[in-house]
Amino acid sequence: MVKVAGIDCGTNSIRLLIATVEPGQPLRDLERTMTVVRLGQGVDKTGMFAHDALERTFDAAERYADLCRQHEVETIKFVATSATRDAGNRDLFVSGIEERLGVTPEVISGQREAQLSFYGAASVIDSPEPVAVVDLGGGSTEIVLGSVTDGVIGSHSMNVGCVRMHERHLVSDPPTEDEIAAARSDVRAALDEAASVVDLSRATRLVGLAGTVTTVTARALGLTHYDPARIDGATLSVDRVLAACEWLMTATREERSAEGYMHPGRVDVIPAGALVWSEVIRRCAAEMVSLDSVTTSEHDILDGIALWAAGRLA
Repeated sequence: MVKVAGIDCGTNSIRLLIATVEPGQPLRDLERTMTVVRLGQGVDKTGMFAHDALERTFDAAERYADLCRQHEVETIKFVATSATRDAGNRDLFVSGIEERLGVTPEVISGQREAQLSFYGAASVIDSPEPVAVVDLGGGSTEIVLGSVTDGVIGSHSMNVGCVRMHERHLVSDPPTEDEIAAARSDVRAALDEAASVVDLSRATRLVGLAGTVTTVTARALGLTHYDPARIDGATLSVDRVLAACEWLMTATREERSAEGYMHPGRVDVIPAGALVWSEVIRRCAAEMVSLDSVTTSEHDILDGIALWAAGRLA
């Protein structure tokens, strides 16, 4: 048995999974935690990491380093995604993480991000037929077509995410009709490009990953607090999920903050995330032969990173 750690540093949050790995067995979680650091604050506009954003991320990395030492982790894999791909001063980020964790962050491509997300989500994919897996992040959204038998068939990374769309368009409380229309235009253009690369018509199911999707699912389930056990694997009708998206897009910040399942670090960006997710669902419903429900997975790129650390993914 070995202990590994996977760290996913995205645009909005940094997350840690510490797990044990045994031959022929699935990962067993020892520690799974998330901190909203908003590393990508302003990157869409300036092309640079803000000093405050780096400091928040470094503070979280120090806490994660302590946890890795406590659990006597043998291998750490640290992955950085959309915001780091875009930032011109990424060297400051890389050196700061090396200093605190002793590992060099791997700044992965959107295609690699999509692959890791797919394999991380495979625990809820029990059909040999192709499925569409969507990882909706802060700076980018990855769409993957794959199956448990064939692996990844096709993938595409779109530069739309909850933080990017929030900073670019949805700045009012609640967002105005014009802001929503502008954001929709961006997302639909990105989906046009994605659909030219990934044949969504082959998919038989839609599986959504990451914080925006799980928050929308919590709303759709009517949860009074965040409950991963109820959210993971939840399959809900398209209409029910779209209704939850609509509420999150049009509610005030005060109304969103009052929801027991809402993470404080997600309150401002969830309208943008809900908009992106609603547009993805509508496009998949139009492209796929029959889509009447959507499945949510709590297992995502973080699990894929841990599998990579364990040597189970090339």
